[in-house]
Amino acid sequence: MKDLMTTALRYEQGELHILDQRKLPGEEHWHLCRDVEDLIGLIQGLAIRGAPLIGVAAAVWTGHCADRGDAVDQLTDTIARLRASRPTAVNLMNCLDRLQALLDEGAGNAAIAEEAVAILEQDVALCDAMSRNGAALVDQGDRILTHCNTGGLATAGAGTALGVITMAHQQGKAVSVWVDETRPLLQGARLTTWELDRAGVPYHLICDSMAAALMAQGKVDRIMVGADRIATNGDFANKVGTYSLAVLARYHEVPFYVVAPRTTIDLDCSEGPLIPIEQRGADEVRGANGSFGSCTWSSAHAPVYNPAFDVTPAMLVSGWILDTGVYRKEDVLAGALKA
Repeated sequence: MKDLMTTALRYEQGELHILDQRKLPGEEHWHLCRDVEDLIGLIQGLAIRGAPLIGVAAAVWTGHCADRGDAVDQLTDTIARLRASRPTAVNLMNCLDRLQALLDEGAGNAAIAEEAVAILEQDVALCDAMSRNGAALVDQGDRILTHCNTGGLATAGAGTALGVITMAHQQGKAVSVWVDETRPLLQGARLTTWELDRAGVPYHLICDSMAAALMAQGKVDRIMVGADRIATNGDFANKVGTYSLAVLARYHEVPFYVVAPRTTIDLDCSEGPLIPIEQRGADEVRGANGSFGSCTWSSAHAPVYNPAFDVTPAMLVSGWILDTGVYRKEDVLAGALKA
């Protein structure tokens, strides 16, 4: 299988290396994946994250296993184990199902490896298309609020919402960004600021609870977020806190957009309440871990409720920015996401 490289994934000379996003921005550390359990641990531990990139990484590992000569039953087992590693991000299932379908059709190992490469390269193209479609909606001088991390650390390409923002910046639109720190894991503070620094896009980091006041002061022109799974009626799951932003945006009449590739649409899911929501460990809320070490700010035995995602209903969305175009409510009601 040929060498592949993204912001957070490298496949070189038959080895898969993953950038540990838990250590950013303080340290850029790359993990070598030696077996499927390594990759599952990195996915579940959030060393690698972002719905599109999780799917791509799982596909690349499966392609690597095919390239080294694993038998069909071994590849099927690898796919099944990776598919179960996280429940909400549907790109993981969609990418692996493509590979499993080829196996079921009797495709050889070379075809599996080629399809894995195609999945990564397709994600790069999807990011480019989303970025172009979304940047066309951005006005000169827009102040854009975003949540969590949606750039090259979360995809194989330029990103989803952050890809739109970066392209608008490259087009000379003088955009600036309000970056939610994104509790409890601080992916906005740690990762989005790191990416915006590298891209040279002006930004201010804010506490999640500041968003309402900024909107009330007229300092937010539009909100752009990513998605981990989109139902066919337009409801979508994203990093917890997204729903709050959508409600605030509706009250303050701020346009609210979700940016995602079509691989994030779950054609078997008709509405948001059917999306499985991952529950994560209590220690993520009781304190924090990172390149700085770890600290705890609550009682060690404090009961915790820690859903990783929430669901935003379609009625609160101004538009769905996909690689195939920008869709409004009337488009979604007409079944645009079901095709």
